[in-house]
Amino acid sequence: MHPLIGFLIAVGLFAIGLYGVLTRRNAVMQLAAAELMLGGVHLVLVTADLVHNALTGQSFALFIVVIAAAEVGVGLALILNLWRERATIDTDDLPAETADEPSAERDSGRESSEMDIGGGR
Repeated sequence: MHPLIGFLIAVGLFAIGLYGVLTRRNAVMQLAAAELMLGGVHLVLVTADLVHNALTGQSFALFIVVIAAAEVGVGLALILNLWRERATIDTDDLPAETADEPSAERDSGRESSEMDIGGGR
């Protein structure tokens, strides 16, 4: 197999994943699209490894598989938490938070925890 084929397939996978992340509103579909992007990166690493006759690309690919497993676990936990809080996994409904203005939920959480610590005698 010519290495160009592996690189072209990897670029295609990455492009489809990027399109999915940028256009999908469903958090599960965004997570699946991110996994497609990760698959493209795997393919680039393994193809480059075959071109250079080294084992570093396959080693990095194996390491990324472990990271991807952890990413899916954390991502699905975040999506489950989003579903419990808002009863939707549509990411367009999430409020935009700026660095200058802390969210009302965080402020109310701090106030209630301060009351519990100081006044719970």
